[in-house]
Amino acid sequence: MILITLLLILMGGGVLAWIAGAFDKSLPKWIALFALLTGLSMMVSFWIGSGNVVDVTAGGAWMVTVQYDWVPKLGMTFHLGMDGISLIMTMLTMFLGAISVIVSWKEERNTGFYFFNILWLLAGITGVFIALDMMVFYFFWEIMLIPMYFVIAIWGYEDRKYAGWKFFLFTQISGLMMLLSIIALYLIHASKTGTFTFDYLVLIQNVPGGKAAFWLMGGFLLAFFVKLPALPFHSWLPDAYTQAPPAGSVIIAALMSKTAAYGLIRFIIPLFPEAAKAFAIPALLIGGLSILYGAKLSYAQKSLKRLIAYSSFSHMGFILVGVFSFTVLGMQGVMMQMVAHGLSIAALFIISEFVRERTGSFDLDQMGGFWKQMSNMGGFTIVFVMASLGLPGLANFVAEFLTLAGAWQFSIPMAVLATMGLIVSVNYSLRILQKVFHQTEHPEAEKRNYDLTFREWVVMGSLTVAIVWLGFFPQKVVHTAQPAFDNILISVPADQTMNQVIQLDEMQLAELNKKEVSHD
Repeated sequence: MILITLLLILMGGGVLAWIAGAFDKSLPKWIALFALLTGLSMMVSFWIGSGNVVDVTAGGAWMVTVQYDWVPKLGMTFHLGMDGISLIMTMLTMFLGAISVIVSWKEERNTGFYFFNILWLLAGITGVFIALDMMVFYFFWEIMLIPMYFVIAIWGYEDRKYAGWKFFLFTQISGLMMLLSIIALYLIHASKTGTFTFDYLVLIQNVPGGKAAFWLMGGFLLAFFVKLPALPFHSWLPDAYTQAPPAGSVIIAALMSKTAAYGLIRFIIPLFPEAAKAFAIPALLIGGLSILYGAKLSYAQKSLKRLIAYSSFSHMGFILVGVFSFTVLGMQGVMMQMVAHGLSIAALFIISEFVRERTGSFDLDQMGGFWKQMSNMGGFTIVFVMASLGLPGLANFVAEFLTLAGAWQFSIPMAVLATMGLIVSVNYSLRILQKVFHQTEHPEAEKRNYDLTFREWVVMGSLTVAIVWLGFFPQKVVHTAQPAFDNILISVPADQTMNQVIQLDEMQLAELNKKEVSHD
């Protein structure tokens, strides 16, 4: 029941916040914060007590599952489940959701409807992470879109309506392609087994093969590549990320993009293992090029928020590199990257909003010399800029090291291509520090700049503690998710060339042992 309770807290809290907004503008934010902190405490408590797997199914080791009939004649069930991957991502959702509410504390425009959309958006993201019925998964996938559209189009900046429509059309059209693949998967399974079901744990036991698998995978990949985003489906990103209000930018970059990464792990590999393995090199190439192209675009920006938006696009390329390496290290790197990137990109977007509150603009030319007046903010900025660079001791270093180590095992040229992204990331990351806090001091810097308030200290301090703790103690996250990765990687077909190398090594070792025995 914990999964249903979690969804009810978010959705019910959203409705309550909307109603309360009609009586008092300040009530909705307190309701939203209470709902998210309650959800976070539930997940942390569950994590601490989740040492033993309580429900083992054919699809993997699940900590908890719940299933009710929905439309039984069509094979639809309200099936939810949580394994290590889902648990980590749900905790991240609750934590960053609470941070988003605190960042939005000064919002005064239609606060009831605003926090309703925030909570329902987070409920949709949570539902994606725990859905085990394909139609339930699609239902939550679509739930995310409408609240995010309203958040961008109503509370965003100057070009908010254009950005909102662009985001909605890209994600909606790609989502419809995924729906067609889900229905086709459902019909193919029924034709083979005589059973009509959308249950993920049943579908992965009889996966399609041949050309059909490739085309079905294409529908899922399109939806995930758009939401991630990956090259060349990223053109909606700079507008949506830049025009969204503070909480919108945090949620769309730090959480919503992770639903696509989660989909690659949960659905692409187990449902289409042979097709995914055949598509590995193109996927790795797309990931590597996304890293480099995103870095180039980021450095060229004159808007601080657009610079951060393109840096997010660049770092999400590591997700593709890790997933399509089909190695244990690569998957561990993806898990850490989803969490580390979520924390670091949320912090950078929040810093950009703090700067805008003080300067009235995201224009880098309107900034400079802020260290003198905002040394505390500058200190936090150094932490998260260094995180983007992959500084040892921070969570991003662990994520990128594991990802590249996994990619090296699969394809050395692709690993080298992705590694170049770490080098070029220095340019755009240090540009943030140089343009905002150093270079020539802006003439009006002393008049309008002030350092962090108590509320801002709470936000930045929480994110800093999280990313430093994960940098030094990543084992808890990795170990929690590892059983799920072990079951996912079982479905991947073995590489014949790798088997030949292993067999050759064994033959050489046996021959060497013979020589040593004869020499003795």
